[in-house]
Amino acid sequence: MKWNHRNIHRDIAYFYIGLIIAFSFSGIILNHRQDWYPMDYAYESEEVQIALPDNPKSLDSEEFIKSIAQKWDLQDKYDGHRIRGEELRANFKRNITLDINTKTGKGFLEYKRKVPVLGHTMFLHKSTNSFWIWYSDIFGAAMLIIAFTGLFITKGKNSFRKRGWKLALAGVLFPILFLILFA
Repeated sequence: MKWNHRNIHRDIAYFYIGLIIAFSFSGIILNHRQDWYPMDYAYESEEVQIALPDNPKSLDSEEFIKSIAQKWDLQDKYDGHRIRGEELRANFKRNITLDINTKTGKGFLEYKRKVPVLGHTMFLHKSTNSFWIWYSDIFGAAMLIIAFTGLFITKGKNSFRKRGWKLALAGVLFPILFLILFA
């Protein structure tokens, strides 16, 4: 088989088609995660009430979170927390979250499961596993090869040299303009 830009483009695209679809789909979902976040779903939820500390600054401490987590035997599963506005969210291993209103002490303890297929593709998209990061970097390089080899597939009046460079330039300028105007 002769290796030219057309064959390289085709074969790399064939090899990565599954990951292209998974990353594209999960990327679209991540763009709209404030409206719909299908990575996981709550299969059990209970209303909770906690006693707020006298000093509001102590809400933002790991010790405080672990002390309130003792009630549900979660202190050894603590995995981090954040405060946004009036909401305290504590994360625990095995997809358990505790959301508390920092003014009232009322909230929810939720037990979650990963959504089949969608949740797993989103996990791949967000993974920090070192092997997966290297594989994703190789995938990114493959996408560059697909993009550059694709530039030279069409010949004649619709070739890159005659027409394609204008569309490519517009495609490069669009995100730059977006960053200048909206970032």
